[in-house]
Amino acid sequence: MKRLLTLFAAALLALSLLACALHIANSGSAPAPPASPGAIRVATHNVHYILLNEADGAWSVSDWERRKDALDAAFKALDADIIAFQEMESFHQGNDGSVNLARDHLLAGNPDYRAAAVGDWREFPSTQPIFYRTARFRLLDQGWYFFSTTPDVIYSRTFDGSYPAFASWARFADRRTGASFTVLNVHLDYSSRSNRRQSVALIVERVAPMIGAGEAVILAGDLNERRGSALIGTLESAGLRFARVEGSTYHFNRGLNLFGAVDHLAVSDGLWVVTGPFVLRKRFDGAWPSDHYPVAADIAPAP
Repeated sequence: MKRLLTLFAAALLALSLLACALHIANSGSAPAPPASPGAIRVATHNVHYILLNEADGAWSVSDWERRKDALDAAFKALDADIIAFQEMESFHQGNDGSVNLARDHLLAGNPDYRAAAVGDWREFPSTQPIFYRTARFRLLDQGWYFFSTTPDVIYSRTFDGSYPAFASWARFADRRTGASFTVLNVHLDYSSRSNRRQSVALIVERVAPMIGAGEAVILAGDLNERRGSALIGTLESAGLRFARVEGSTYHFNRGLNLFGAVDHLAVSDGLWVVTGPFVLRKRFDGAWPSDHYPVAADIAPAP
């Protein structure tokens, strides 16, 4: 028994040392760099949903009150021109999206921005808006499709019948240059690789013709896949180039950086990453904005 306890203690120590090593390797807290002249700063941030029926506890209304100013501070610190959000949802019941505390809070505090990829929740899912600077961009079009066997049916459940997951998108024109581009905002199932694989196949089916026609595309979102995975490779085969995000982007809402990035930015031919990507790993006034860190990069037309 004593030998077993000794082995158990040694195993715990080894795991603790491994966790410490991983945390150090996947950390870093540099501030957002200055914006690159002429480039577009694009960001992605999974901000975690809010449970309207929960008064207290994790992700409850009181928890939202505690972290809402931190989320706004992170938004301002990014100084992004375009930012794609995931899980920006206030759950009440079913798919009812009539209340969206996080979206409304950020828009109220940042009047230079508007939200694209939004609409009446009965016709347009509200969970993945794309904020943009109105002085810089003009919204041309927007849409969505669900990762489902019926992708054009709103709130369709995923391929295995799990909770709905989808892509939102918005097409913009740059007021300075007249150039247009599409931002594709995705959130893949965290628990089912089969769902992720089929979702990636649908993304490729939809995005490959756009890229083939010469349209500039920026993909942003929480893919729940690390760079170098086979599914990232599938997206790359469709003409998307993934920027190398160093370190963790998910931190368990505790600042624990135990594995590589799952939140990503990618661009099609004709675009390149000028600065970044960078990950904003910090608390604001003692609060984490979310259990994911925001990721951003400065993107410009290829020279």
